[in-house]
This record gives sequence, structure tokens and C-alpha cells, in this order.
Amino acid sequence: MTTTYHARGGLIFASCYVYSPMGSSPACERSRLLRALLKAADERFMFKYAVRVRQEVSGCSPLSGFLGPDKVLVPVPGSAPRAGGAMSVAQHLASALLDEGLGHSVWPGLQRAFAVQKSATAARGSRPTVGAHYDSFAIEPADTLTRQVILVDDIVTKGRTLLAAAARIQDAFPQAQIRAFALVRTMGLVSGVESLLDPCIGEIAWRAGDAHRTP
Repeated sequence: MTTTYHARGGLIFASCYVYSPMGSSPACERSRLLRALLKAADERFMFKYAVRVRQEVSGCSPLSGFLGPDKVLVPVPGSAPRAGGAMSVAQHLASALLDEGLGHSVWPGLQRAFAVQKSATAARGSRPTVGAHYDSFAIEPADTLTRQVILVDDIVTKGRTLLAAAARIQDAFPQAQIRAFALVRTMGLVSGVESLLDPCIGEIAWRAGDAHRTP
């Protein structure tokens, strides 16, 4: 028996870098390399990314104060359950952020109960819905999350996964204040990008039966 996803409010998210899947400029090509290194969970680059995020959070950028030692970091799992305790990319990223003082702790209590199709390999129109993601998530037993929660993911596209993850955690911990951080946001509807580093605060909203990300 699956759970029916109901419309929720918007989810505030922060992002540090941008990725252009189609652009041809040097910056676009570098953005695709950044994505590949991120997906490979290369420890050297994870450290480099986390240091940059700390600099942005500590400076006068839009990310100022978004992360910090009062936040519980919750990695968003990949598309399938991980065997043998293997860490996801989001877990590696959350750990790197924690090492830079950008969280109080990492709580890996959000898990996949069963796999969903990877959005990156799914044909347009067949990517998992917010409801499919919501149904596939499970929460491990834990004490109440009394602190502010930051969902941590490597890349955000439309935001379906993050919106579903936020709803699942909110159901389990109604008092939690939930926001999200994705290191990279996909810029699929623009011809290209001029710079990889483009910190922003945005929103993922539930509109017309789907997730919509701004910017």
C-alpha cells in the first residue's frame, strides 16, 4: 500500500554552483566536468566544494547564514537503496560540509525503501513524480529532530526529490523547520552559463500538480 502525496507548501533551498547540460561555452563545459567530479564523490573536490560553500556562507553572498552549527544535515539518498552501508554522494557532501563547521550533525535517517528510476536516464515525461519519490522514502526510528533541518543533495533539477523528501520528514517530525541545500542546480532551460559559481536562494513550489523550481 502506497501513500498518496498531497500538495505542500514551498521549500526554500540554496545552491552554490550551476550546471549547463547543453551549452557549448567553456563555462558550460567546465560545469559538466564539475558535475562528473561531484557524481564520482572525489574526496579532494568534495573538500574544495565545502570550503567554497563555507566562504559563501561566511561572506556577503546570498548564502550568508544559510548553513551553520545549529543545523542538522540530512543527506538525500540516491535513486536506489545502498547495500553494505555504502555512502551516497549526498552523504559525502554532507560530511564535508560538517567538517567545515556548516552543520551540527549529519543524520542519515532518510532512506529509500525501494528504487525509483534515475531522472538522468529517464525519458522526458517518465521521470519519477513527487508522489513516487515520496512513496519510496522511509524514515529510520529516531528521537524528534528539534533542530533546524537542512536537506543536502548534490544536484537539483526540478526539485521533485527535495520536495518529496521534505514532505516525508515533515510528516515524521511535524515541528522540524526544513530547508534544502543542493551544491549544483541544473540550468536546462537556458542556452548556457557564464560562470559556474552563482550562489542563490530559491524556492521549490508545488504548482499544477508538480514541483517547480525558482530560479
